[in-house]
Amino acid sequence: MNIPMLFPVFRFRKPTGPYNIGTLTYHFEDGSRIDLFQKDPRVHRSLMVQIWYPTLDDSADRAPYLPDAAAVTKELARLYRLPGFMFCHIKQVRSNAIPSAAVAADQNRFPVLIFLEGLSGFRQMNTFQVEELVSNGYIVAAIDHPGAAANVVFPDGRQIPGYPVKRMKELLAPNLETVEQLPVLNGRTLDEGIVPYLAEDVRFVLDELAKLNQADPFGKLTGRMDLERTGVFGISLGGIVAGEVCWQDARFRACLIIDAPMTRSTIKHGLQQPAMWITRDAETMQKEGWSQKDIDLHQVSMRAAFERLPADGYFVQIPGFYHVNPTDIPYWWPLLTSLLKIRGPIDWRRAHAITNDFTLAFFNRYLKGLPECSPEDVGRIYPEVRLERRVNE
Repeated sequence: MNIPMLFPVFRFRKPTGPYNIGTLTYHFEDGSRIDLFQKDPRVHRSLMVQIWYPTLDDSADRAPYLPDAAAVTKELARLYRLPGFMFCHIKQVRSNAIPSAAVAADQNRFPVLIFLEGLSGFRQMNTFQVEELVSNGYIVAAIDHPGAAANVVFPDGRQIPGYPVKRMKELLAPNLETVEQLPVLNGRTLDEGIVPYLAEDVRFVLDELAKLNQADPFGKLTGRMDLERTGVFGISLGGIVAGEVCWQDARFRACLIIDAPMTRSTIKHGLQQPAMWITRDAETMQKEGWSQKDIDLHQVSMRAAFERLPADGYFVQIPGFYHVNPTDIPYWWPLLTSLLKIRGPIDWRRAHAITNDFTLAFFNRYLKGLPECSPEDVGRIYPEVRLERRVNE
């Protein structure tokens, strides 16, 4: 079989919105917290955050999809036990974003969204979704969580490779179920599991965005973020953390969770803001090969959080939609993901379209107050989708 067909240097489709996309990357250090993933207790928590924003610039210059491709894909190969050559084409891929472009000046401020990556992922892993949102007038900030991300590369060249998936699941377990013994990380017992710590990353980044809004060192984003209209969305681990941070912090006005179980604390305390779940039915999870325990954990906990909502809520189930469908992975290996049945029987382009349309309709309604295309309208466009709605009258 032709190698370029197996590993194509792909291009993301052009987003549908009226804006082009600019991007900048920031390094934030939280001097108030130690990094639990580091053995040295003197090391503070540091985060890399990439921000995409609307621009009217139409420069031909396009930012790399994955700027630290060699370092990140090396660790992806290690974590998932895949041969390194499967990732060689990624370093050649460009995004639709223009580096350091000027923020669009046709309106004063844009609503803000924070994106949270999946376990052993990377901050750009949902570029298909981020670019669509930005083109429609949102500023999106994506966080790399050191230890949980595949690899985080800092400006000084320092790298923090991700912990093995099995080990991370041990650290997550107390947040999702009753465990006999609490996990220990670098000599520190995690009484509350790792999720609240990752949620603190998100709250810290929102604080840093407020500082950028006052004075951006790059001179681009000052005064351009409407932090009164802030939402969060995440996939898998990112969805778990999104639910956790939303019950903790009322600054987040809308919460989108993609294919992720909810923590016991999220179910106990409940989400107060409008929320949407994008996921699939138990039968599709069975076809993907998930264990009954994992299926029950996802289905029961998501349903429990949804049914306790006092605010508006949407539960979106997409038959034939596997766990990698709402990520960029189908772009990476369009033939292999089909042959190996990594992505579901649903056409992956349609899966992306469904994900984007529901995402945009949800945030447009609850952050922009736009009624033109509601999630209910999107549900009528895609008859295969099972949509449930809770309304706060």
